Amino acid sequence: MASESVGEITLSVVVPMYNEEAVIAGLVARLRPVLDGLHADYEVVAVDDGSRDATVALLTGQARDWPQLRIVRLRRNSGHQAALTAGLHRARGRWVVSLDADLQDPPETIVEMLRHARAGADVVYGVRGDRSTDTFFKRHTARAYYRLMRRIVGAEVPAQAGDFRMVSREVVQTLRQLPERAPVYRLLVPALGFSSAEVRYVREARYAGETKYPLPKMVALAWDSVANFSAAPLRLATWLGAGSFVACLALIVFGVVGHLRGATIPGWTSLFVAVLLFGGVQLVCLGLLGEYVGRIYATVQNRPTFHIGSDTADEPSAASEPQAVNGRPVAAARG
Repeated sequence: MASESVGEITLSVVVPMYNEEAVIAGLVARLRPVLDGLHADYEVVAVDDGSRDATVALLTGQARDWPQLRIVRLRRNSGHQAALTAGLHRARGRWVVSLDADLQDPPETIVEMLRHARAGADVVYGVRGDRSTDTFFKRHTARAYYRLMRRIVGAEVPAQAGDFRMVSREVVQTLRQLPERAPVYRLLVPALGFSSAEVRYVREARYAGETKYPLPKMVALAWDSVANFSAAPLRLATWLGAGSFVACLALIVFGVVGHLRGATIPGWTSLFVAVLLFGGVQLVCLGLLGEYVGRIYATVQNRPTFHIGSDTADEPSAASEPQAVNGRPVAAARG
């Protein structure tokens, strides 16, 4: 865990925003007292994701009386994860917490998160212990999503943990080194294997305004999650091809037996067998091609294959040195 030093920013709070004019006053009213009460240097990085309302104007007004508030403006709407990436890249704190502006994730939880971080955790997840304020549909689709992601990525993915988390500077540096075009941080951060802790909280109702994650965006997030962390869609072609080939063989036997019994039209058997045989071969070849495409995709992602937590053969200070994986420097995870 990184230690604090005098003159450095202790905490950065990254807040992606898109058309959030209705919540800014309430967000500042709850977030600022919490951060001022930490008695530590901090900054708030508000990332405007191409808002079309008065979000920027209201943030500018708040910044006049709140010097710790920084405004990062994106030229166009790029999406929540892209705005979060921009905030992580601009944050300067030893710990960085990501927080949505709608106040569904209570800012007061940051105090407990920072306590866990100072105790040694590189990642502190905000876990939703109660989602009763969400709709029936959202609760059950979210449960299905996390169940699927735990099967794909691994059991280290916390159930019901979204993008409300605190990470150390080492985690931020590692994330910046990954060549992710469409990062899904709720899966990418657990996959790095840094030491972690959890803080459970009750998810509140949205403070004001409309949700920025309607069904189409939820589906897009689920697809990005599957495509980024699994070649299962490509392997599906392999299994379908293999199954179809086996079915083709069985149908070929059926056609030949029917021909020998004289129960088929002349010419039907040869045509039937040829179509099934070539169809099955094509599906198998498509599946094999998908396997190689999946491996190419994994290579292009160039994610580190491991993160060294500690090595007793190293000098005491060597465990914190950056490691090189696949020719790229990678920050070592703290165990």
